[in-house]
Amino acid sequence: MGVTAFSFTVPFTRVAAHDGLSPLFIGAGRAVIAAVLAAAALAVTRQARPTGRQWLRLAVVAAGVVAGFPLLTSYALRTAPASHGAVVVGLLPAATAAVAVLRGKERVSRTFWVFAALGAVAVVGFAGVRGGGLGGLHGSDALLVGAVVAAAVGYGEGGLLARELGSWQTICWALVLSAPLMLALTLVAVLEEPQTATGLQWLAFAYLGVVSMYLGFFAWYRGLAIGPMAEVSQVQLVQPVLSILWATLLLGEPVTRPTVLGGLFVIACACLAVRARFRGEGGPARG
Repeated sequence: MGVTAFSFTVPFTRVAAHDGLSPLFIGAGRAVIAAVLAAAALAVTRQARPTGRQWLRLAVVAAGVVAGFPLLTSYALRTAPASHGAVVVGLLPAATAAVAVLRGKERVSRTFWVFAALGAVAVVGFAGVRGGGLGGLHGSDALLVGAVVAAAVGYGEGGLLARELGSWQTICWALVLSAPLMLALTLVAVLEEPQTATGLQWLAFAYLGVVSMYLGFFAWYRGLAIGPMAEVSQVQLVQPVLSILWATLLLGEPVTRPTVLGGLFVIACACLAVRARFRGEGGPARG
């Protein structure tokens, strides 16, 4: 459920950002919408406040999934096609598994790291081929890779916190914590330029705020909390496939051969990494 909700994020961000809302307004404004919903949910249910150390960890979650990923993807997708963004974000499952290994201290084999690194090379190679060679890499590719790193850290820390605070409580507290900064950034975006958009673009923006930034995390963090995170995170392998499908059906973007081959190669690397995680020298064999 979480992955299905997230799979619309890239194409809908592209819709909202293409000759419409500014990237800063999209990235920050969606968090403000979600923060209002989060504050209401916490107040109505009278949730206990996190401890001092948990606030610091929530700040990490907020930096990764509330600020980092939305802002970076919003700027990247103003110029990059949604299908291209979906393929680069396809590295996220392997990156999340790596964070789970480092932060959650899950055991893995050396083979896991080989395939995780190969996946990163595959993403850079795909972006280079699509841009006309490695010299054709653009700033949007760096932004998308940065978004992957930010989301992976936010997912990993959030998955651990969800075991202590609860799944929906974790994202709600992270949103409330980041609300002052995101509100300030939203106001800056409004003052810099008027936000003019079509009805469809406002609907896409509303989805990003209510579902991508809020409701989708209820299911996603619950899944990561059940864990193990390195295994559960691989469900997200279907996300780039779904995102490319939505980009084709909703935006009319062509599915080119480099896009298909690049997506399949990134997913294959992530699958091999996860297989090494459980069958290699560091993890138990599973039938």
